[in-house]
Amino acid sequence: MTNAFEQLLDEKDVLLADGATGTTFFALGLQSGDAPELWNADYPERVARHYQSFVDAGSDLILTNSFGGTRYRLKLHKAADRVTELNVAAASILRGVVDNCGRKVVVAGSIGPSGEILAPLGTLEPEAAVAAFAEQALALERGGADVIWIETMSSREEVELAVRGAQQTSLPIVFTMSFDTNGRTMMGVGAVDMMDLHQRLGVHACGTNCGIGASEVVAVILNMRAASRSSHGNQPILVAKANCGIPEFVGGEIHYNGTPEIMARYAVMARDAGARIVGGCCGTSPEHVAAMRKALDSTLPGPVPSIEDVERELGAVSAGAQAQAGGQHQLQTRGSSRRRRRS
Repeated sequence: MTNAFEQLLDEKDVLLADGATGTTFFALGLQSGDAPELWNADYPERVARHYQSFVDAGSDLILTNSFGGTRYRLKLHKAADRVTELNVAAASILRGVVDNCGRKVVVAGSIGPSGEILAPLGTLEPEAAVAAFAEQALALERGGADVIWIETMSSREEVELAVRGAQQTSLPIVFTMSFDTNGRTMMGVGAVDMMDLHQRLGVHACGTNCGIGASEVVAVILNMRAASRSSHGNQPILVAKANCGIPEFVGGEIHYNGTPEIMARYAVMARDAGARIVGGCCGTSPEHVAAMRKALDSTLPGPVPSIEDVERELGAVSAGAQAQAGGQHQLQTRGSSRRRRRS
């Protein structure tokens, strides 16, 4: 039987993902420092309302409320023994919402970083990490997830361990990493490293989420596209899930300055840059996602944007990301020249 995630990818040129979980939950009453995952048991109707808001906005794929659902994150809230309960609930609440929405929507089982430092620098042994990720992934599958969605990673080692854990399910696997500045993750992973990791792990899709804004995310997608074609000759399914602008303190609270109009432009540029799955991350509300839906549906695919196009439409791109883009362009040019000489 074909998986719902794979079915939608076959049916559509681009899938629209959801937006932010925390932003919505804070509006529904979540307090700073509380674990959103506990709401899956304590306030399931609020979690369902959050999911429904993105269904109504037009999302094709929605992440479960389980980002901090490993035993290592949950132990901070004295809930390490509730991994299965809370993750099954996260997926089953979403499963119930999408099964009654009248169209096909993918349930993506969200898995975030463990929050621990891996040995030998830290105390978390690799096999213990694999076991923790497997425990969470299996619970998400049991709750009705269509795909395991490993997100906001910065270390290739932790990605590898999370994928090993997720491979204990029967589901497709996606991973995304957070490119914070200069086109690299906090642990120094760049676009070429990312494509090599994707090739080696053999997962269904990969990409970037969070980071420092829409322009940087689109630049990273351009770099991944170029790196993949230069190194492997085929185009993987790429994911772009950008923050809604830059966070600002307003009245003692964090607000993101991205407008629906900016996020709509970002969605179209991310698609044209090569992303097959486009969504929002921190600060992205259902209103933003609805604008992205309208833009994707009403704008025909265009040429691959340049870095100059990205900066003109979405804002500045870091020097490191620009340098990677230039290097990948040279790789592509050399590769094209070699192919012409051989032909």
